[in-house]
Amino acid sequence: MSFTILSGDSTDGDGGFGIGTISLDNVTPVIIDPEENDIFIDMDALHAKSKIEKKVRFKPDKEHAGLNPKRYWIVWLTLQNSGSGPYYSGATACEVLVSREERRIKLGYKSLPEHVNHMDKSLKSQIILSHMDEQSLSILRVYLKEYDAGYWQRSTEELKGQLQLRK
Repeated sequence: MSFTILSGDSTDGDGGFGIGTISLDNVTPVIIDPEENDIFIDMDALHAKSKIEKKVRFKPDKEHAGLNPKRYWIVWLTLQNSGSGPYYSGATACEVLVSREERRIKLGYKSLPEHVNHMDKSLKSQIILSHMDEQSLSILRVYLKEYDAGYWQRSTEELKGQLQLRK
């Protein structure tokens, strides 16, 4: 799986329909499951249909997910190209909680406005990861380094700093 989601330029053609739309060409949703020590790209998260979101009824209230919900993070990761090559330019994380109760349709928590705003901030090369737990930060740091060492080396010190373990 690569870090690309859509192709094409909405401004190609006659300049009518699609002008002024936001291009998501460089945004990739990365999902972290700290309990399973797992991380993966799920492009369906762009449409709120990722593996962790299917068959879940979400509300913007954490109590809706039950007493001991399973925590996930959706990280909106943006790549940009500099003169020396591509790098991770934006990274923002949103918490998702899903009930552990066995039901046909599970209950969960996520804040849609938070997801939209964080995706926008990632597109604008902002880094918002400081609210994540240590284990999730560690999983993300290792994944980004191993996915492409060059991307990691060219990335900003702000990203690397927010991914460092806190003392």
